[in-house]
Amino acid sequence: MDKTLSTLLDSPTSFDAPAYQARLGVEPPQDCSLGTLAQLLLAHMRSIPFENLDVLLGRPPRLDLPSLQDKLVTRRRGGYCFEHSALLGAALRYYGFAVRDHLARVIVERPREQAGRTHHFLVVSLTSGPVIVDAGFGGLAPQVPVPLVDGARVRGGGVTHHLRREGRWWTLSAQAPDLAGERPMWTTALEECCPPDFEMGNHFTATHPSSPFRRRLSMRALIDGGRVSVLNREVTLRQGRVVQRWTLRHRAALQALLRRQFGIDLPEVQQLVVPDIPGWE
Repeated sequence: MDKTLSTLLDSPTSFDAPAYQARLGVEPPQDCSLGTLAQLLLAHMRSIPFENLDVLLGRPPRLDLPSLQDKLVTRRRGGYCFEHSALLGAALRYYGFAVRDHLARVIVERPREQAGRTHHFLVVSLTSGPVIVDAGFGGLAPQVPVPLVDGARVRGGGVTHHLRREGRWWTLSAQAPDLAGERPMWTTALEECCPPDFEMGNHFTATHPSSPFRRRLSMRALIDGGRVSVLNREVTLRQGRVVQRWTLRHRAALQALLRRQFGIDLPEVQQLVVPDIPGWE
């Protein structure tokens, strides 16, 4: 088997639990309850940021478990949805959770009929029922599990998420103080997926010229009392009710921000190419 296709088929024993727990600052889970799942999800999101720097540096992410652990755990980097969900899914399986991997169509900027299946999320089966776990949707990613129930609403980190079902389609939306009303995020028919489906979605997202991740800088880190988000040169820092916004003047400012808020030391960003930022093309 091609190494890059092995992540979702890896034995749980290949997962480096001590290193992952050290990265998150947590003890080994004692059960597979909703409370434990919620704690792991939040610890994962607080410890491992969302970022697409490797895509912009021309280094498409690899989804095999050793590569994921090296990048997100050992080298303390972040990643985007395919990386977050693959690593978190491996962790949850290791701890005994029943996990299914799914793909969704992102509908933030286009209708469902024009959107490919380019978002990776998880469905975890609990005794109380299945829940959605989605650590990799950037600044709007739900920080708590979302019950797979029509009409379900959850709130975490100042954002409310709403799940609705219309026929075979499940749609997750978000509502936040800086959004005008409720914003649809993604939609899915919960089709069964195989490892090559995720590799194809990851390849398109990381390499196709029309992919937003090939054109813009998108990052998010959870911090005490809030989060810091970056879209191209615009930075938003939220802590409680205090909101600060500023513009990155140059790549050196981005490198400093990465060190200070994301815990990432990446000198290569001095040569970062971002087509949607004038002067950084």
